[in-house]
Amino acid sequence: MNTMIALTGLGYDIHRFAEAPRPLMLGGVHIPSARGLDGHSDADVLCHAVADALLGAAGLPDIGFWFPPGDPACKDISSLDIVAKAVSLIRERGGRVVNVDSSLIAEAPRISPYLEQMKNALGSALGISAARVGVKATTNEQLGALGRREGIAAFAVASILMPEEEPQP
Repeated sequence: MNTMIALTGLGYDIHRFAEAPRPLMLGGVHIPSARGLDGHSDADVLCHAVADALLGAAGLPDIGFWFPPGDPACKDISSLDIVAKAVSLIRERGGRVVNVDSSLIAEAPRISPYLEQMKNALGSALGISAARVGVKATTNEQLGALGRREGIAAFAVASILMPEEEPQP
């Protein structure tokens, strides 16, 4: 039996608000808003941060490697699919997701009413209980680009278990 080791990864993403109308997706949940985020996929900053945290924990390339921004196949894809791909890559290597914690940073719109839905959507994509998914919302205290309501950012930390590799000579 392989010994499993605990690994941790950090993810971050930021997107500006789009000029053209489009839906605002955060954590796989549609948030009622006059403006959505600009991006090649559905521009879900929370899912992107979570996926990068997972990939980083596993020592794999970031989401831009797996989902290149110029690839037409990635246009408008659900970012929950990006999270699911990261989980699949971990499982293919004999690992599993333990938990994820995250923070969204935005002045507007109000995100807190949707946090539980985000936890449920992410838990489903991660293949873990929503009780092991943390999603929090905060503001940037009106500082910088986020404080001027130019976009939304997210941080995420992921803990995974992976088989321990044999030491290299």
